Amino acid sequence: MKRLPLRTGVRWKISVAIAAVGALIAVTLSLVVHNSARVSMLDNAREVQMERLLFAQRMYEGSKPKEPRFGTKINDPMLPRQLDRLMRDNRRGTYVQEHSHGGPPDVWAAVPLANGDVLSLHIPFADRSAAIMKDLDRALVIGSVSVVFGGCALGVLIGGQLSRRLRKAAAAAGKVAQGNTGVRVRDAIGGVVRDETDELARAVDGLTDALNERIEAERRVTADIAHELRTPVTGLLTAAELLPPGRPTELVRDRAQAMRTLVEDVLEVARLDSASERAELQEVALGEFVERRVRTLDPDVVVRVVHESWVNTDPRRLERILGNLLANAAKHGSKPVEVTVEGRVVRVRDHGPGFPEALLREGPSRFRTGASDRAGQGHGLGLTIAAGQARVLGARLTFRNAAPSGAPAGAQGGAIAVLWLPDHAPTNTGSFPMIRFPD
Repeated sequence: MKRLPLRTGVRWKISVAIAAVGALIAVTLSLVVHNSARVSMLDNAREVQMERLLFAQRMYEGSKPKEPRFGTKINDPMLPRQLDRLMRDNRRGTYVQEHSHGGPPDVWAAVPLANGDVLSLHIPFADRSAAIMKDLDRALVIGSVSVVFGGCALGVLIGGQLSRRLRKAAAAAGKVAQGNTGVRVRDAIGGVVRDETDELARAVDGLTDALNERIEAERRVTADIAHELRTPVTGLLTAAELLPPGRPTELVRDRAQAMRTLVEDVLEVARLDSASERAELQEVALGEFVERRVRTLDPDVVVRVVHESWVNTDPRRLERILGNLLANAAKHGSKPVEVTVEGRVVRVRDHGPGFPEALLREGPSRFRTGASDRAGQGHGLGLTIAAGQARVLGARLTFRNAAPSGAPAGAQGGAIAVLWLPDHAPTNTGSFPMIRFPD
């Protein structure tokens, strides 16, 4: 049987730990104080009882006829066995007798007389002493509860500060994971006090720097390789044009053109990864623009403009995104392919098996092979370039499948790519205002 994880915050864990330790200490100290006070008061009562008995003994021995006074008794049959043994040894003593039914104990005192009799005195533990013990117990309970609540408050304060720092660190790390490599976790958590959170922040910042250096090195290598390949591939394509007509020539030209396209795509990805691309903005009617460009790219695609909207965007990059999305739908999906424009939102849908789960979970990734139900071919660089161009436009490109959750096997719901254009265009520096997209 799988156990469900119990999720709690650091704040409450620290609070519970401090409260538990405080409660343990408070209870222990309360028990020690209670027992010490009770023993001290009983010892004092025994001393007072013995002094009374000795005074009564002097009065008894000096009076004629001899009669016990002040509540004393001669040879009391209820004398405890412990005192009886002391009397046989001709020793005086005191004893505290507890009752099984509860109530205050009896304080006994006994002394042996010269004639062999035993003079004894016993009275219940003083009511005043019992009241003092009750007041002491009440004060100890109040103090213990105060310590526990004070510990909880202190734990919430300390744990809250630590929790806030950790949450800030997690939020900053999340921004780094989303590609905002300029965020520094150490600067995000702030604070004057230095603790283990700062060590974690420095470690994350160091890891980010190392990854950035590695990614930049890989990008430069990829760009250099693609740049070096451009010249020989162009020469190969030119030489293929000089071959005599025939099927072998067509195959050579086709493969050379595919290699040239791949090299150009790799160079474009490298430029997008460098974050140096800037949009050249124009005011365009989105519905009319999409309809015109789609008709040029693929006349068989169904275009539907639900609501026209003017947008300030880069037409060349927007056309590049549309072309890649349509090419992906034609290559991996099934007809009909539909494009819908609604305000600033553009949807491209096919009726094929849908996007692979890896793409839906992690987003486009270059040279990744798709699922077998999409012909075993990778979605490659097309969607990666489309997502990169969307970032340059300050837009967001999302992917989902139209088939509902729990649909039977083989259901052809289709893949849907949605481009959300921003309300405001990117600035000249390439930064973007805060954009809120609908769910």
